[in-house]
Amino acid sequence: MLPSTATTGADILPMHAHSTMNKLPLVRRLEAVGFRAWPASSVQYDGSWQVRLTAGHPSKRLNSVVPLDPSDHRDLEIRLAKAQRKFEAYGRPMVVRETPLASSQLIDLLQARGWTRFDETLVMIADLVDLELPDMLDHLPSHDVGRFVDASLIVDEADPALKPALAEVVSSIKPPSGLFVIENDDAGPVATTLCVQDNDLAGVLSVAVSPQHRRKGLGAEILTSALRWARMRSAKAAWLQVSVDNVPALALYAGFGFREAYRYCYWQPPGDA
Repeated sequence: MLPSTATTGADILPMHAHSTMNKLPLVRRLEAVGFRAWPASSVQYDGSWQVRLTAGHPSKRLNSVVPLDPSDHRDLEIRLAKAQRKFEAYGRPMVVRETPLASSQLIDLLQARGWTRFDETLVMIADLVDLELPDMLDHLPSHDVGRFVDASLIVDEADPALKPALAEVVSSIKPPSGLFVIENDDAGPVATTLCVQDNDLAGVLSVAVSPQHRRKGLGAEILTSALRWARMRSAKAAWLQVSVDNVPALALYAGFGFREAYRYCYWQPPGDA
């Protein structure tokens, strides 16, 4: 099991089963490993707020204000205006990411100012120690960032112009990472995922299967490979993030023992919806 400073997936229950205060140490740890697993190019602090900005990539996780202390609620309007200027300088829309670490006073202010809440996401965790992984074809990770980025853009049907920015993000990941790609002889890349091992925690990012090859078990196959790799490197638990609306992915992850640790969402100013 994990040391006392961490929590295994077997110890996690849905958020309503615990008070928010009891969950904060786990939230703080998962937020910290999440920042390292998907690093922004610019990170500045205003009190306990982390202002994350990345000029080349539009990901909200790379371009958002993330409050990290529920007791930090001083000068909210002044600090929001200051952050707004930073986002404008980067040409990015202002976004605030709400986790259980955000102060209730900040959320009340955003609501009062007509901000819009959107994109609710689950952070899920699973215990790897006792997890029985399915007997599936094993795929070894690559360390070829260019190949992985090309495959990810194809599978996600994303804009090829994002390649330099995505390559920069992946290359900036400091903890050990495994880049997984499943290729079809005729169709090329059909599934991708990225697994980042940060001490005893492994983050599974961007599990993707091309639309034409879904419901063929490829998601389970590539997730199994990533989790097996993480466990061989002594990871004790795995975490991932998934939209609350992604029903097929939620079913897949539940089958691997993932359970909700907490939720987060984003807020945007009036007129930016």
